[in-house]
Amino acid sequence: MEPKECVLRPGEPCTDCGECEMCDLEPNKVCDNCMRCLKFSDADYLAIEIDEIIEGEEEIEK
Repeated sequence: MEPKECVLRPGEPCTDCGECEMCDLEPNKVCDNCMRCLKFSDADYLAIEIDEIIEGEEEIEK
């Protein structure tokens, strides 16, 4: 099985460090999807770029 790729450092293998699951505003807190990080903008709209859609469990294991 091929190792997962790090989502924060493309090209590097995932080490399961958990850094990608941490809150951007409170680095010691695991992200709970509160969306506060998106409210600190004066933009007319906010967006999150979606780079992949995983539809089944077999795709998650890739």
